[in-house]
Amino acid sequence: LTPMLNPISTKLYYPFMMLAIWGIIMTSTICLRQTDLKSLIAYSSVSHMGLVIAATLIQTPWGLTGAMTLMVAHGLTSSMLFCLANTNYERTHTRTMLLARGLQLILPLMTAWWLVANLMNMALPPTINLTGELLIISSVFNWSNITILMTGAGTLLTATYSLYMFLTVQQGKLPKTTINISPTQTREHLLMALHTIPMLLLLMKPGLIMGPFMCHYGLMKTLECEPKN
Repeated sequence: LTPMLNPISTKLYYPFMMLAIWGIIMTSTICLRQTDLKSLIAYSSVSHMGLVIAATLIQTPWGLTGAMTLMVAHGLTSSMLFCLANTNYERTHTRTMLLARGLQLILPLMTAWWLVANLMNMALPPTINLTGELLIISSVFNWSNITILMTGAGTLLTATYSLYMFLTVQQGKLPKTTINISPTQTREHLLMALHTIPMLLLLMKPGLIMGPFMCHYGLMKTLECEPKN
């Protein structure tokens, strides 16, 4: 619908573009001061959606492809993080990270899932999260070179709060209030696997979520696909 409702002047997009890109930095800094685990994950989703909004407003093929890819990738990643946060809450009955720290000592396998989820959240290669962010950052940079400063800062802040979340929850001394922790169950590991496996499968064939723009278009001009023999 956005191309159909295109305004008379594309300059009308500037305030919304700046709001979206600046929102990436602001929500990322909010994540750094969060003590509530679920609030941190929620603000992380808001930060990533700033990239999606910016890419959608630009309306370039690479931007739309990156927006589609990042929405699917972060949808799986964010859902996995919320599921992990719920497993912690069911055992500690608190969402405060400092009161639920040191779980690596008693739930080591769940720590592995936490590591995988946080690495995907910070767009570590070769995840499709990285593919989406690279396409969006490239298209936004092509729109305005100065945006690389804000998108670059947002990427660094994303890595920072992802590591902060992982280290705070999993590392450190186990609180004395944490007693009678039940072991992990098979259904919980199955749930995490059902989030991770689609990410790995999409990594093998990313064209499934990149939409119709992956083959037919480039960054700045239309490119025709060569017919397959």
